[in-house]
Amino acid sequence: MKKIEAVIKPFKLDEVKEALQEIGLQGITVTEAKGFGRQKGHTELYRGAEYVVDFLPKVKIEIVLPEDMVEKACEAIKNSARTGRIGDGKIFILNVEDAIRIRTGETGTEAI
Repeated sequence: MKKIEAVIKPFKLDEVKEALQEIGLQGITVTEAKGFGRQKGHTELYRGAEYVVDFLPKVKIEIVLPEDMVEKACEAIKNSARTGRIGDGKIFILNVEDAIRIRTGETGTEAI
């Protein structure tokens, strides 16, 4: 099993969710996040004063899935989250040792 963590722009969430549903993935976890990478934030004006906003709003998506679905899921995320501009986000792929469904006690891929 693998875990995909994707950090994307918030307005792309619905497109990414739909793309993942189209390839057959059912469960995702979404967390609101703030961060910056190469874009280093931006400058805003507030009541005539200029200030730097370092942390930009992002959305973090987490998915645990069987290994054979990873490539399809990554492609779906890349294609639906891409705007072509800096700050589109990142995808991280991690190994998952085990999963346990609390309600039934199922383990492994049956739990996801």
